[in-house]
Amino acid sequence: MGIINVTPDSFYDGGNTTVLRDVIAKAEKMVNDGATFLDIGGYSSRPGATDISVAEETGRVIPVIEALRREFPNTYLSIDTFRSSVAEKAVAAGAAMVNDISGGSLDPNMFATVAQLQVPYILMHLKGNPQNMASLAHYENVTREVLYYFSEKLAEARAAGINDIVVDPGFGFAKTADHNFQLLQSLELFQSLEVPYLVGLSRKSTVYKTLGVTPDQALNGTTVLNTIALQKGASILRVHDVKEAKECVMLLQAMHNTD
Repeated sequence: MGIINVTPDSFYDGGNTTVLRDVIAKAEKMVNDGATFLDIGGYSSRPGATDISVAEETGRVIPVIEALRREFPNTYLSIDTFRSSVAEKAVAAGAAMVNDISGGSLDPNMFATVAQLQVPYILMHLKGNPQNMASLAHYENVTREVLYYFSEKLAEARAAGINDIVVDPGFGFAKTADHNFQLLQSLELFQSLEVPYLVGLSRKSTVYKTLGVTPDQALNGTTVLNTIALQKGASILRVHDVKEAKECVMLLQAMHNTD
């Protein structure tokens, strides 16, 4: 899953894809590099990000989704939003999946909206919101608490009528680097949920701060953690660098095919 941020303040590529022709060029490279999904987001979810209006978020993402639907009709588009009204408009514009960082907790209408749209739903773990989540990174046992969260949220989402669900442990969201490494170390336990799970570790602070580098120097570290995630059962890698992630998938598939 290639990340298409159309925000001016993303932690890694903010401001680089706010012109439509640049977005299309970036998407074309990702598709050529092997992306199955393109995830379009107009609301920065980095810690402490600025809150923006529904109208501003909608205005950022809808023209992009419409353009990418025309240019890449065989690529699945995902809308990265926690707002049901944005999700509804995005699906009408051509998105085929809703990626909700809040797992329905920031918009009480999200589950009902996704159920009505009948599109796959990515349900992420988050405490609080992007503005305050860093202060809420407290757990007795992060893996156990995240698994419990998903057991409750999956039941709630299914009761609402959502059929196709992917879970995302939310690396970096209300979690310290230690929490992220604990989750990664025990990631295979998420197979007990019996749904696919997505991992988003691409160029995050857990990588670059641990290595003492900057986000633009964090590709190698990202590749290492993506490989571990795949070995522990991850079904989707959400990344800035599609080519390198695709190579991880191909090499691990080749290894498993020798079994």
